[in-house]
Amino acid sequence: MSAVSAEAVTQDAFTGGGRTRAGDDAAAPLAPRAHLLPALAAVYRAQLSRARVARIPLLFVATFQSLGIMVMMRGVVDGGDDARAVVAGSSVLVVAFVALNLLAQYFGQLRAGGGLDHYATLPVPPAAVVLGAAGAYASFTVPGAAVTAVVGSVLFKLPMAHLWVLAGVIPLSGAALSGLGAALGLLAPRQELATLCGQLGMSAALLLGVLPAAHMPAPIAYARDLLPSTYGVEALVHSFDARPDWLLVAADLGVCAAVGVVSLAAATWAYRRAAVR
Repeated sequence: MSAVSAEAVTQDAFTGGGRTRAGDDAAAPLAPRAHLLPALAAVYRAQLSRARVARIPLLFVATFQSLGIMVMMRGVVDGGDDARAVVAGSSVLVVAFVALNLLAQYFGQLRAGGGLDHYATLPVPPAAVVLGAAGAYASFTVPGAAVTAVVGSVLFKLPMAHLWVLAGVIPLSGAALSGLGAALGLLAPRQELATLCGQLGMSAALLLGVLPAAHMPAPIAYARDLLPSTYGVEALVHSFDARPDWLLVAADLGVCAAVGVVSLAAATWAYRRAAVR
């Protein structure tokens, strides 16, 4: 009886266990792919908490850099259109330093260190990764750009009644420059090249944005028109007028928005390309 029972138990275990084992070997269904907005919010919060400690010192550097440029230019520029260009360019330079320079370095480091493999395993759309990181980095530019604009207005005795235009200049310029910075970091074949491209982009924003356009040679002025941050600078310059031309302000912000859509789409494509290689 004991041998029969043992055999029966063993056979039953194999037959029943076979069904169980077959069920275990079947592939478990994957979780449904996250929608864009919830995934974007999750990536944004994660990037914001990660960058809060690492990037805040660099934000102070960006702000002090812009304040130092305005103090230096104060000895050369007395007022008028040149002063408006200096203040507007220095304010947008904070955005360029973080959104263009640091984001290019971040995505270059992420690609070189294999960090893209982690994001590729997550059930989130590529656009959520790019937009979440870009939004988190651009968010850090808000206090620095606002402080720079206020201090510059006091320093050059410019009216501050329409500084609320910064509410449109910062996010739209940030979107355009963040997309450009992310694309540079993802397309650069080496991390060092991504850092170099980010530095060159920020230098272009410094030279072409802060210096008054009226004193530039014609070829340099044409190059200035190709820089996305230029239109954010021009929108802020118009806001210092006693009676701003709001159509010009809206047109400049519209160009920033259009460039932002294109650059973020290019960054999303670059992310897909880098993630599958």
